[in-house]
Amino acid sequence: MKLTTAAERMTIVSLTPPSTPRLRMESTGSRRTLLDGAWWPRSTDPVAELPGLILAIDGLRSPVTRLVLATAGWDSHPHRLGVDGRVLRLGYFISQPTSLLTAICVNNDRVDLLVIPPHTATGTADAAMVLAATTNNQIHAQHILLAVSTPTPRPVGGAAEDAWETEGGRYGSGGF
Repeated sequence: MKLTTAAERMTIVSLTPPSTPRLRMESTGSRRTLLDGAWWPRSTDPVAELPGLILAIDGLRSPVTRLVLATAGWDSHPHRLGVDGRVLRLGYFISQPTSLLTAICVNNDRVDLLVIPPHTATGTADAAMVLAATTNNQIHAQHILLAVSTPTPRPVGGAAEDAWETEGGRYGSGGF
């Protein structure tokens, strides 16, 4: 039997307001696809990144009750996260691909998202988000970045990322 520590029982609440996530989701909610979309967090801090994502999924599908994440790829591993007056359980698993996040929603609906590493080149991230949110996509999360990789690396940041943030960087069904 695994004993839980006091830290694992604590509910963590972000002290900053949730950021608008870089999220693109398949608009129909089709179950004929492997992924429901993609998310491109700005950092590997789950307390800073997850609240905005949770609120976006709440608005697009149904309220999130639990998240399943990979153990690798995150700076910390809080097990309870306070968001919008409720507590969500977070589960971190070695078997979960780093590139996949699963949100369990009310009525056991689920949302599977490609997780794009924060420092991915903008062009590659954009292409991966489009592919992951395409109806009938059959490429697994761990293979999408490879499928869209360009032979010429593009720098992260600069004008392209600024354009994302100021012109089209919003979440929603069918749009960035």
